[in-house]
Amino acid sequence: MQFISTRNPQHRVGFGAALRQGLAPDGGLYVPEQWPQQALQGLDADTQLAALAAQLLAPFAAGDALAPAMPDIAAEAFNFPAPLVPLHQDGGLSVLELFHGPTAAFKDFGARFLAASLSRLHGSGERPLKILVATSGDTGGAVAAAFHRRPGIEVAVLFPKGLVSPTQERQLTCWGDNVQSFAVRGTFDDCQRLVKEAFLDASMRQQFELSSANSINIGRLLPQAMYYVASSLQVQRLTGGKASFIIPSGNLGNSTACVWARLLGAPIDAIVLAHNANRTVPDYLQQGVLRLRPSIATLASAMDVGNPSNLERLNALFPDAAALGSAVSAVSIDDDAIRARIRDDYQRYGAVWCPHTAAAAEAWARLPDAQREQRNWVLVATAHPAKFREIVEPLIGRSIAVPENLARLFERPVQCTEIDATLASLRQRMKG
Repeated sequence: MQFISTRNPQHRVGFGAALRQGLAPDGGLYVPEQWPQQALQGLDADTQLAALAAQLLAPFAAGDALAPAMPDIAAEAFNFPAPLVPLHQDGGLSVLELFHGPTAAFKDFGARFLAASLSRLHGSGERPLKILVATSGDTGGAVAAAFHRRPGIEVAVLFPKGLVSPTQERQLTCWGDNVQSFAVRGTFDDCQRLVKEAFLDASMRQQFELSSANSINIGRLLPQAMYYVASSLQVQRLTGGKASFIIPSGNLGNSTACVWARLLGAPIDAIVLAHNANRTVPDYLQQGVLRLRPSIATLASAMDVGNPSNLERLNALFPDAAALGSAVSAVSIDDDAIRARIRDDYQRYGAVWCPHTAAAAEAWARLPDAQREQRNWVLVATAHPAKFREIVEPLIGRSIAVPENLARLFERPVQCTEIDATLASLRQRMKG
């Protein structure tokens, strides 16, 4: 299997090289040159997630040095559940809980897969591999946890100062050892820009062996497609029909993973992207013109993205707004609606949503009655509400129990460096 750049299909690399490089030399994102046929053959809804991932990811690693290790990598990455929980008795609405990993967010799946892969690719005698990761909240914590104390690998986490929740910031800054944390005076888009600039800067590439753990790295997206395959097979077994997903969306990595799962043959019908007040994608689909803009700070901070990187991957499949609109739809949910949905669904179902999941729940509530009734809808719960206690608890009128894995983070000392949103500032403060 070969992977090509979204900007130059003549540039091809193998699976391990795509993971290790993160970003193609021309600034493009790696995508599979082809999609395996009959990938789901022999799978059923009872297949364990790790076994399903090992089988589905094997064709992508075929011919690569990582191929023999794929079962072990999948077992290491998918060692916690992604349960599908019914919200309605008739099975018409369920919740896919993706927050049972070490940092209580869906990013744990892809981050752990990437860490397990890169640690096998990177030889002990080589200079350290420097992982750059920009985060709007959850990615950095998942990556830091996955790579913490792995020999021969160092991590630099960039997050926008003051624009993540207190619990998220703790997850980003409590590691030390081989993890550096940078509070950037700017937005997530500034952090993401710095990572891309670093990859294209000759002096940085000479000083460091760079890779990325953002969703620009295909090693994040392919494993995330696995839980969409698994949950859609469960829905099909329970209902006899396809699953339709509503996905909290920002940088579009999780959304692209769902589209890719459908390309692999998963029984997936509609895909709805639930954005916050950052309207770049909903406006693009509605107006047909892409207008990138600065990100806006919202309650759903992990989705505060005005220039989503993975739109480039979606456009590689669907080259204009009309084509993309035939594959997905998108809606924008503001903070007032997020607050109301958290309150209302707690009273109605006893469900406790994080702000991102609440955006998905509000998107479902806004669907026409016929669409809600005719499809088997799955809300994608991307983070545990305990990560946003200061937002959620006043709305539901009670405290939220903190999972043990999150509680342990508050026992660790914080280490963080504040920098300007410039490549020169990052270069100066990164460990050589």
